[in-house]
Amino acid sequence: MPLSNQFQELSAQVRNWGRWGDDDQLGTLNLISPEVVQEAAGCIQHGRTISLAVPLEHDGIQVGFIPGRDNPVLTMHAVNEGMDPDGDPDTFHTSDDHVSFGLQAGTHWDGLGHVSYSGLLYNGYDASTITVEDGATRCGIQNLQSVCSRGVLLDVARAKGTDLLDCPYAITANDLDEAAAMGGVEVRAGDIVLVRTGRMSLYHSGGGMAYCLGPKQDGSNAGLSLSTVSWLHEHDVAAVANDTLVLEVYPSEVDNLAVHMLHVVDMGLTQGQNWDLEALSDDCAADGVYEFFLAATPEPFRGAVGSPVAPVAIK
Repeated sequence: MPLSNQFQELSAQVRNWGRWGDDDQLGTLNLISPEVVQEAAGCIQHGRTISLAVPLEHDGIQVGFIPGRDNPVLTMHAVNEGMDPDGDPDTFHTSDDHVSFGLQAGTHWDGLGHVSYSGLLYNGYDASTITVEDGATRCGIQNLQSVCSRGVLLDVARAKGTDLLDCPYAITANDLDEAAAMGGVEVRAGDIVLVRTGRMSLYHSGGGMAYCLGPKQDGSNAGLSLSTVSWLHEHDVAAVANDTLVLEVYPSEVDNLAVHMLHVVDMGLTQGQNWDLEALSDDCAADGVYEFFLAATPEPFRGAVGSPVAPVAIK
């Protein structure tokens, strides 16, 4: 089925192919210049740190909904083992472990190799450059070598006077403007925008499947609508993340997962999902400051199309 006219018009408006060169594999993260980072450092006023990651654990947030995004399985392969051949208990002993899990099981970034359509990745790379043997030979997550910038929380749920948005709810460009106005922030080029729906509170309260599948467990999601695509493009946002599994509203408004295709393929916009914004929301509401320095570099798995991240907001 051909893509809708609405999709094709948006694609033509926001496509960044060639903007940073024909060989670019970084996309909108190019907008994080040294000057942007230096200015972002000015957001640190107290040295207060707030973790934005969910724990990586066997009974974690992913609950096995998407095949392959398995929650971590931790195995100890050494438990208090000594190196002394005589078994002297007073000598050096060590414990060691390994883990198996889907790289997008917890709080993570989607790399630019994560999405393709019409046989193409970001910047016009052929989707066949992703192989079973080598993974993403173009646009692998290892290109995101240093993701530090000014972070801005757009707390849509709080701006609307609710604890959490219903599912499905399509967050609009107007909603983002309202949240920015409530927070007294102006989104600038190179910012990383975090959009709060409040859905993460269900994870904290033991809501389980309701967090990522909606109250009817039908896969519905509160998230970004098509109207926000141009908004993010016009504001030259470097990356966007939210506190849901899908990031965009689901079921999709037109073409399936259209926001993913427009963000990742056309704009080269890195997306983050499963970010825990609850403590940050409370902190920002308490001090009225909705900007912060954000450190959010993913694990550099070569050839991976996504990777876990333990983001930290510093105020």
